[in-house]
Amino acid sequence: LSPDEDGICSGRYFSESGLVELLEQAAELFSTGGLYETVNEVYKIVIPILEAHRDFRKLTLTHSKLQKAFDSIINKGQKRMFGTYFRVGFYGSKFGDLDEQEFVYKEPAITKLPEISHRLEGFYGQCFGEDAVEVIKDSAPVDKRKLDPNKAYIQITFVEPYFDEYEMKDRVTYFEKNFNICRFMYTTPFTMDGRPRGELSEQYKRNTILTTMHAFPYIKTRINVIQREEFILTPIEVAIEDMRKKTQELTAATNQEPPDAKMLQMVLQGSVGATVNQGPLEVAQVFLAEIPADPKLYRHHNKLRLCFKEFIMR
Repeated sequence: LSPDEDGICSGRYFSESGLVELLEQAAELFSTGGLYETVNEVYKIVIPILEAHRDFRKLTLTHSKLQKAFDSIINKGQKRMFGTYFRVGFYGSKFGDLDEQEFVYKEPAITKLPEISHRLEGFYGQCFGEDAVEVIKDSAPVDKRKLDPNKAYIQITFVEPYFDEYEMKDRVTYFEKNFNICRFMYTTPFTMDGRPRGELSEQYKRNTILTTMHAFPYIKTRINVIQREEFILTPIEVAIEDMRKKTQELTAATNQEPPDAKMLQMVLQGSVGATVNQGPLEVAQVFLAEIPADPKLYRHHNKLRLCFKEFIMR
């Protein structure tokens, strides 16, 4: 704001009461949007102003709204819906400036891949003509040389919020894991001979981490990707990740309050059922049958053994 602009400082919001009014509106909107934790942050600014004015009527109202917000956090717990994220890449000269741009889209919580795919295909189909738009079905890196120059290609991949281990210490609650996030990850399985899936001993995985320009939730529902990093996991690392995941699922199922026998039954069948040939037994036979010849693999070998120790304990 430039102070010499006429009337800028005499508007009704440019006062203490105006500020309080705007903040109260913000708190209401956060509450409607289900972001109850932020309601508390907004009222932290409002309460000292009301206290200074000894406005006890408004303070009563404010505290009752805060109580409502905290009750909602306790009662809704994990049932809250924060959104589903997709990476969308645009390829083809038809897109103009959008060509080779990547975005992360935030969709309502239970959006499935076919829904967003159908919507974007329909939208760009109207722009360029239905025959000119094609959705790339896999999440492998796109080779532009193999694409038809007269078509517009859209690649859509489901992505999940990604955090480093040190970040997880601060992101304890379900809300914290879904608020103020700007890094996302998707994984692409592959084998050295080009097939996506193979035997355990030849199954590699590519983890791609995308960083967006701003953090979600944001005023827009799609944000540009400004950085991407890729990590290749070797077959034994893929096995370690899978075992950790199974152990986490078991831990969650056994510690659930109140206990859920059906859930536990499903997790147990998934993790120790003999019908699954890629289950823990197979992993142990492939990777732990003998000590690896390559000293570089000792660390992974030990890690996997520790994973099994934890798994068996669970």
